[in-house]
Amino acid sequence: MPAPDLDPPTRTELEAAAFRRLLEHLRERTDVQNIDLMNLAGFCRNCLSRWYREAAEQQGISLADPEAREIVYGMPYKEWQAKYQREASPEQRAAFAANFGP
Repeated sequence: MPAPDLDPPTRTELEAAAFRRLLEHLRERTDVQNIDLMNLAGFCRNCLSRWYREAAEQQGISLADPEAREIVYGMPYKEWQAKYQREASPEQRAAFAANFGP
């Protein structure tokens, strides 16, 4: 069954809703580390914040990396790191090196 033919505003609304849900999910799943996301999916919360900043820039909106990260993380990045980031295990580091180089 082909995807429905959506008008641009509806498509944008649905994409925005899905993105908001993704952010909510990632904020709830603080047990999932960025290195896990990178190793499994090739992107992480920091990638999402960079893509958000780049999209803002394309619209002529100036957004600094820390501001974009706060939008994605739901709090300042340094606060998230202090609360939730764990040191990567040797296995996680090895998988990252295998996927993305040294």
